[in-house]
Amino acid sequence: MFLDRKDGNKLHKGSVLVGYDLGNRYSQISYCIYGQEDVDTVATVVGTKQYNIPTVLCKRKGANQWLYGKDAVKNEQEDMIPVTGLVTLARKGEEVKLEDEIFDPVALLTLFIRRTMTLMNFIAPVEKIDAIMFTVDEPDDRMVEILTLVSANLGLKTPRIFFQGHTESFYSFMLHQPADLWYHQVLACEHDGLRLKLYRMECNKRTTPVVVLIEEQIYETLVIPEESEDEKVRQDAGRLADERFLGILQGMCEGRFISTVYLLGDGFRTGWQERSLQFLCRNRRVFQGNNLFSKGACYGLLEKLEPGEEGRKHVFLGRDMLKANIGMHVMRQGKESYYALLDAGENWYELYKECDFLLTKEKELKFVITPLDGKHVQTKVITLSGESDNGAPFTRYHMEMKMNAPNQVCIKVTDLGFGDFFEAGGSVWEESFQVS
Repeated sequence: MFLDRKDGNKLHKGSVLVGYDLGNRYSQISYCIYGQEDVDTVATVVGTKQYNIPTVLCKRKGANQWLYGKDAVKNEQEDMIPVTGLVTLARKGEEVKLEDEIFDPVALLTLFIRRTMTLMNFIAPVEKIDAIMFTVDEPDDRMVEILTLVSANLGLKTPRIFFQGHTESFYSFMLHQPADLWYHQVLACEHDGLRLKLYRMECNKRTTPVVVLIEEQIYETLVIPEESEDEKVRQDAGRLADERFLGILQGMCEGRFISTVYLLGDGFRTGWQERSLQFLCRNRRVFQGNNLFSKGACYGLLEKLEPGEEGRKHVFLGRDMLKANIGMHVMRQGKESYYALLDAGENWYELYKECDFLLTKEKELKFVITPLDGKHVQTKVITLSGESDNGAPFTRYHMEMKMNAPNQVCIKVTDLGFGDFFEAGGSVWEESFQVS
């Protein structure tokens, strides 16, 4: 017998879903109302397309008064103490000293996010938000730990809080675009003013479901001209950046059919990419903007809670995804059947499974691992060694499964005994195995 623990709550028409793009320099908030097709992005100035919220706090000297975002940037005066790089500070975990007071960096990041969420008040207050997806550049184990702590202290009334990386948000965004835009390969070029990051998405239509892969490349040396520089210096820097960007694009597009390109971030705002843009616009559709990831987070939330037709047809295998299906062959009503435990295409840090089962005197668990890349099916065996024979025909066990990394499965098994006549032995086994 297997018992699944699942949240039975369903979305209802009018539910408010939020996609929050948390960056070290800027953050954004997008949202949608369940039952409506549109995903919108919150503007920092009503009636504009100013979506970027500087990830900055300012504390007034001698007082517990804080400003955030653009107000914090505007008020970096002598009586205010700015705190920048909030994500980096939280990652390092080092205490922040402001005047004579010590602050926890994760608490400061939580304060920033809580303040920015007030921008949603014209749609719904924080306690009325039904689900939220945070998206970050690199959702490693430290970032997941930080976001978990932040989420627990935001005052959200919903258990539907999820995390995903920018790569998966790009995939989620494309999944909700017209099919002709991503029938062939798609390229997203993100420049935040400091670095260039490329995302190249392609679909393997020979598999069922269709496997989607996204290749990432980072260029730290593509320097763009500063607006504050002398005009001659800006022009020269712009030409050099354009030439370098053009070379990168030519290498990326050679031998590939890339039909759609997105230029993302403030790094492209000044228009230095003249020759590169001419190259991209040849037989390709090119879009420019800066809210793709926050929108993608919102679309990702929709797919997670209620997958659409395209979401059911496709599976994204990113760096943070489990690359194989994991299950067991079990007996149900006298017949052998396959019982799915962990599904490929899910983020490793979100995977968790609980179930109860019965074993006879053969104390082994056999896990079937089926890779989605066509590799051979594997079997991993875990033996519950050291268990004494209490004479029971069956023993009931409780199993918990989670992942500590994209390729490491951790299992905890607890002896529950069998009925009133055979008490639980209290034994606990903890094992792990690799998924290649």
